[in-house]
Amino acid sequence: MIRSDQQTEEDFREQCRRQMERPVKLRLKYGFYRVYRPVMDDAPWRSFRTMEEYRQWCEKALPEYLGYRRAK
Repeated sequence: MIRSDQQTEEDFREQCRRQMERPVKLRLKYGFYRVYRPVMDDAPWRSFRTMEEYRQWCEKALPEYLGYRRAK
């Protein structure tokens, strides 16, 4: 079945209306999900003396797909 843009928009708006009927606590509970981030989640915390030191660590230690690289 091919849906028109209007049908898709109406369905989306209806879904939003249904979600707004939920209590805020439930919307927050189901609105976020935890995703393991390699390296980032492997230590309880890290500290760096400078932002430059932090940026260098990100470039060396983190996978590129996490998005912690400098803009090119």
